[in-house]
Amino acid sequence: MKTATLKGMYDYVPKEAKIRDYLQGKIMEVYTSQGFNRIYTPIVEDIENLEKSDGGENLNLIFKILKRGEKFEKAVENKDFDNLCDMGLRYDLTLPLSRFFAEHRNDLNLPFKCIQCDRVYRAERPQKGRNREFVQCDIDIIGSKSSDCEVELIDTTSRALLSLGLNDFTIKINHRGLLKNLLIKMGFGEQNVDSVCITFDKLDKIGCDGVKNELFDKGFDKEVVDRFLSLLNDLPLSMEKVEAVVGNCEEIENLKEIIAGVNALSGGKYKIEFDLSLVRGQGYYTGAVFEIKSNEFSSSVGGGGRYDNLIGKFTGENVPAVGFSIGFERIYSILSQKQIKTGKNKLAVIYDEGKFVDCQKFALTLQKEYDTSLFLRPKKLGKLLDKLETEGYFGFVVFGENEIKPFKVAE
Repeated sequence: MKTATLKGMYDYVPKEAKIRDYLQGKIMEVYTSQGFNRIYTPIVEDIENLEKSDGGENLNLIFKILKRGEKFEKAVENKDFDNLCDMGLRYDLTLPLSRFFAEHRNDLNLPFKCIQCDRVYRAERPQKGRNREFVQCDIDIIGSKSSDCEVELIDTTSRALLSLGLNDFTIKINHRGLLKNLLIKMGFGEQNVDSVCITFDKLDKIGCDGVKNELFDKGFDKEVVDRFLSLLNDLPLSMEKVEAVVGNCEEIENLKEIIAGVNALSGGKYKIEFDLSLVRGQGYYTGAVFEIKSNEFSSSVGGGGRYDNLIGKFTGENVPAVGFSIGFERIYSILSQKQIKTGKNKLAVIYDEGKFVDCQKFALTLQKEYDTSLFLRPKKLGKLLDKLETEGYFGFVVFGENEIKPFKVAE
């Protein structure tokens, strides 16, 4: 039997788990203070739902679950290899939320403001920053077309990050409709826009040459690709320059409304700026898309956007929706390197054989100030104390002596 976790999946020892719980708790505190309500959905979804979700390249990363028993045997016998699976692990929280809303919409008030902080799974090639199992912290608003929803999500998410001590970040924002209009102006067919967007989304990873080569590989006309790439030579493009190409449109007005609202609420604590190169790879986005860039750590720590058509795949009705997700693993990776006070100090309470009940009564009197943990006195007390200090305990007290002794004396 192997003790190691599978690649791309991790165990967390108590010290790490406490930091993760603390960070999620701080995020939840901000979310709930703004009136968002938590829901839970299963990690397993119907494979048809997952495969028809317009999840972009994430659809190639689904962990599929084989049919069981007679159904599996029958599929193999009939050589029906395309239908060996009937379920899969969710690759994000947006598709499960869309299904959830379609199932429970008669019991939900609109606009529906919800929280999901949970695990998702992608069959990635494990590497730094890319796990196979990871946590996302999402807030979504369903049932409103108003740009106020985008402003609220951006403001609430930003305040959650500020509450964690992550201060130096910028919100990047774009609009899928605006990008679509621009690509059509460049000469791409409307039916090819999603394919171009998937490639364009890789710009920061493969550069302009990589984007050009991939578009050529997809068979797009050289003149059209060159015309589009010549525009990218001027990145970052201002909204005014894009407007000069596509003309004034509701997508630009929508972005201006969102940016103005966010700036009015940010108080200068973070920035928001237009970025044409922001695509977001999922095909289900229909409107404004946004991402959080940590300037201190040169990485993205969250993203989201409007997805007005996804719920309609279940209901047959167009239901407006928009969401913002914090990439929790990135946040944990960044902040776990810092000295984080995760609540009350931990205090070890040491007792002798036969004294547990009395010691527990004593420990309860200390819990307004400390998180207490009881330990039977071992033969070699020093070894226990060394281990407790390593595990982050503030200090210890021996029941009967009742003098709290910190491991480190404050200077």
